[in-house]
Amino acid sequence: MSKIIIIAEAGVNHNGNLEMARQMVKEAKKAGADYVKFQTAVPELVISSIAPKAEYQKDTTGAEESQLEMCRKIHLPLTDYQSLAQLCQEEGIGFMSTPFDLVSIDTLVPLGMDYWKIPSGEITNLPYLRKIGAQKGKVIMSTGMSRLEEIEAAIQELEKAGTPRSAIWLLHCNTQYPTPMHDVNLLAMKELEGLTVAGVGYSDHTVGITVPIAAAALGAAVIEKHFTLDKTLPGPDHRASLDPVELQAMVAAIRDVEQALGDGHKRVSDSERPNIEVARKSIVAARDIRKGETFTEENITVKRPGNGLSPMLWDTVIGKTAPRDFPYDSLITL
Repeated sequence: MSKIIIIAEAGVNHNGNLEMARQMVKEAKKAGADYVKFQTAVPELVISSIAPKAEYQKDTTGAEESQLEMCRKIHLPLTDYQSLAQLCQEEGIGFMSTPFDLVSIDTLVPLGMDYWKIPSGEITNLPYLRKIGAQKGKVIMSTGMSRLEEIEAAIQELEKAGTPRSAIWLLHCNTQYPTPMHDVNLLAMKELEGLTVAGVGYSDHTVGITVPIAAAALGAAVIEKHFTLDKTLPGPDHRASLDPVELQAMVAAIRDVEQALGDGHKRVSDSERPNIEVARKSIVAARDIRKGETFTEENITVKRPGNGLSPMLWDTVIGKTAPRDFPYDSLITL
């Protein structure tokens, strides 16, 4: 199978601090992620002055300020993303950023990202979908808060704008921070496969690393997970994110699962082949057998090792004549 793409979602966990964002690039690389992903936005173009905070945002950042005021504090200026993309190239990790408005799309175009990332909240934003689709690049789209028909409608708009279905990956997602386990519904990835896109994966907002590892075992082609340098920092997403040590553990576990999945063909592996002789059994003498005796169920039995006649030949051996003497526990030959 193809390598699972692991995206370390820095998001806005840099709290608007470029040096912190740069450190997150280095931590994502150290953890073994394939990409580090940020969120690019002009807050005034994304959020109106009357937009309320989500409940989890109120819990993590307070209810006094508006969503717009909160986002003004935690987003980097557009001019910072070129230097982050350059740092990713120097560090040897892929750069991605999710645009949240049309101007941010324009900002990211010259940075040459391998994938455009569409967040769950933009899946019903027609002008946005058209502009992303017109880039004719590969697209990863999260599907939180979405019904199947809304996802299909978004895919069709991307197609009409110039991005083929074969270049779109869908990420199952639940847009609650953190997501309760009973709402994860990982098996929904299988339903997304029915939309005949390039692949499906999972964007995780649960606490810990268990669920993304399970997603890998279910065949996710892409896994995305928030991380932070410090869960105690102020900001909306830190509490539901992994710290660098947890991120490294998640990546390592996913890589183990990736190897363990194999190619799906049942065969004897090279590692287990030496144990065939040790673990299987052969037909052996249950007592001393003299030459010329008839083999019966009383004078032969089945024991390890497995380097003699297979017990599957039992019926063939019964009734045959012993061609020589067979001491107790010796392998029977015909």
